Amino acid sequence: MARVGNSIIKGLEVSEIIKLLNRAYADEWLAYYQYFIESKVVKGIMKDAAITELDQHAADELRHATMIADRILQLGGTPLLNPKEWMKKTNCGYEEPKNFDVVAILEDAIKGEQCAINTYSSIVDLTRDKDIVTYDIVSQILADEVEHEEDLQALHDDITEFVSDLKKSLKK
Repeated sequence: MARVGNSIIKGLEVSEIIKLLNRAYADEWLAYYQYFIESKVVKGIMKDAAITELDQHAADELRHATMIADRILQLGGTPLLNPKEWMKKTNCGYEEPKNFDVVAILEDAIKGEQCAINTYSSIVDLTRDKDIVTYDIVSQILADEVEHEEDLQALHDDITEFVSDLKKSLKK
């Protein structure tokens, strides 16, 4: 544990930061798996574009888990060691995909990103001016999550608009 590094934390309990980060760590692992499995089972129109997006997001979530684990260790904590703990500690949860249609998969992914945005926004608010290192890491992750939501929503909108236009042209 970094002694001087932790001395820069003002007005927060290190144990509370570790607890919040472990919950985010659980979210990242579950998000990684969500994207990984969704990219394998997705079906429908423009599924290749969705697979590309889901695979990229899975890689980003794994990178986020690494960033968070490293910060937990810097703070003298231990990242959650057992995947069973992920479901107990998660903020955003995990819902297995039941409908493999590309639009349904994207809608589930968008909901996950919105939860992540809310989670990281709270941590950013908490650590601002109190723990600059955690603040910086979480701000980077938050920016990625916002970008993910935008990417997924744009793809969702493109697909639904295409399908709608196709249906209209077939009725003519």
